[in-house]
Amino acid sequence: MTKSVTAVLRQRSRALRTTMSGAEQVMWTHLRADRFHGLSFRRQAPIAGFIVDFVCHDKWLIVEIDGATHGDDIAVARDAARTRRLQDVGLRVVRYWNNDVMINIEGVLLDLASKLDLQEPPSDLPAERDSVSIEQAG
Repeated sequence: MTKSVTAVLRQRSRALRTTMSGAEQVMWTHLRADRFHGLSFRRQAPIAGFIVDFVCHDKWLIVEIDGATHGDDIAVARDAARTRRLQDVGLRVVRYWNNDVMINIEGVLLDLASKLDLQEPPSDLPAERDSVSIEQAG
């Protein structure tokens, strides 16, 4: 996953770290500092010519948090092309809607744990909860 990154892309990724959406900030709270199952995530990382929301290099997994602008036909096609390009370099991509992150972070984290083949929920989640359905974006 390491290739040279253009100065423009590096500068843009740094700028995006300071202007993360509310949903990205919520997700980062749970992923940062190895809080999620001891896995290391980076935010707004330049990879394969794109800036991805979150990446776990150890698991070759990208997490994208999508807002309303990702719902129209052009954005869906653009996201699909982007996902194919990232998959071509060996990465898996999972997507969650902003709304799911904001109102159902526990469900999002449980779904992410299942995508990573992790057996137990993070320790800060309640032991008992209602069954949750996660609809993925894109």
